[in-house]
Amino acid sequence: MRSLFFTLLIMLSTVVSAWAGDQETAVRIKDLTHTAMGWAAVILFILAYILVVLEERTHLRKSKPVMLAAGIIWILVGITFERMGTPKAAEVAIKHNILEYSELMLFLLSAMTYINTMEERNVFQALRSWLVGRGFSLRIVFWVTGFLAFVISPIADNLTTALLMGAVVMAVAGDNKKFVALACINIVVAANAGGAYSPFGDITTLMVWQKGKIQFAQFLDIFLPSLVDWLVPAICMSFAVGKQFPNPLKDVVKMKFGAKRIMFLFLLTIVTAVSFHNYLDLPPAAGMMFGLAFLGFFSYYIKVHEDRLYQHDALLGAGGDSQFPRPNNASIQHFDFMRHVSRAEWDTLLFFYGVILCVGGLAQFGYLALVSHHLYTGLGATTANILVGLISSVVDNIPVMYAVLTMNPTMHLGQWLLVTLTAGVGGSLLSIGSAAGVGLMGTARGTYTFGSHLKWTPVIGLGYAASIWVMFMVDSHTFY
Repeated sequence: MRSLFFTLLIMLSTVVSAWAGDQETAVRIKDLTHTAMGWAAVILFILAYILVVLEERTHLRKSKPVMLAAGIIWILVGITFERMGTPKAAEVAIKHNILEYSELMLFLLSAMTYINTMEERNVFQALRSWLVGRGFSLRIVFWVTGFLAFVISPIADNLTTALLMGAVVMAVAGDNKKFVALACINIVVAANAGGAYSPFGDITTLMVWQKGKIQFAQFLDIFLPSLVDWLVPAICMSFAVGKQFPNPLKDVVKMKFGAKRIMFLFLLTIVTAVSFHNYLDLPPAAGMMFGLAFLGFFSYYIKVHEDRLYQHDALLGAGGDSQFPRPNNASIQHFDFMRHVSRAEWDTLLFFYGVILCVGGLAQFGYLALVSHHLYTGLGATTANILVGLISSVVDNIPVMYAVLTMNPTMHLGQWLLVTLTAGVGGSLLSIGSAAGVGLMGTARGTYTFGSHLKWTPVIGLGYAASIWVMFMVDSHTFY
């Protein structure tokens, strides 16, 4: 038990600065690691994560155990601080955690709403129809979706790219669960790898760029290692993909009214989020919610337009526009923006809440601060930066990278490139290691799971090691 506990502390150590190291917003952390309350918090977190891992067998949604653990951990934090005579410290700390979560939640909510709307407008069904019509086999679809995830994520972010490509895969594959699982793993690896070599590809790369650790053009040095990180596992997995063709479609699916404009608004929303962050120093979530307003107003236009078509059909006694076929006397289901908002994957959103508050609570007891110095002072920059990637497979890479930037170790350019690479692609080792993986677990529930991803972790790890080796070959002169 002691070795398991110490391993957990090492894996979570770099996260301490994300909540406890910010001197402007957080309270000075005291060493409470030997208290009964602290031990109880660690045990609760371990038990909650075990239930998350066993979701496929227990059928207990992953959000429930971590939310319960988060609530109890913060009760322990509050009681401990109350006894210490500093009750306000717990309030300040949890508000900081909730702020971190709210930005992530609003970002995801906007992206998921756009995905749901495009699905209702037949965007993905039309793409499936096009892919099948082109005669692509499942193996070609595997490579096409992976390639698109790799090249789109540097422009968009890895989460929204993974959600888009995942929706396409599920539309193409239908009931072929084996292919959906393999393609989703490929998409997660490709999206995370593609997001690592661009300042716009991931929140972590944006943070590194904004801190001035890596200049814009220098991110291209990560391109080749990122490509290797994706190609190695993709080649291995492709042999497990059959050469069969998807079931043929009887009819060609066309996108509904406004679909192309919604796609444009989604791209505009991503640009808005990046611009908010880069030029106005505002959270990307604010830009995403601003872009969600674009969709809200356009949805009103769609609703009015379709209502007029239905009324026109009724006056003429026609059966309805070809885009909106319906049986006679059937009730009309109007386009509803709020319905698409409500269809967001709330289990995923609440899962992030639980994880962020659990880790934030552990930070308040001082467990993470206890071992954080072991990374860069005890292990050395290279070993520490490789370990950061492994840590990000368990804990989301955003707080991990924020922790590294807050500790601000003295490193050469090559080491900053290395930690940017490992933090970006290391999350692919486990399905819970990145927002892309967690998001796809929500949309492909029961098909792409923690267990299905874990089966391919060895080959993903081979790609991870190969990308680090290529990084040393390409940029060896910048490491020292």
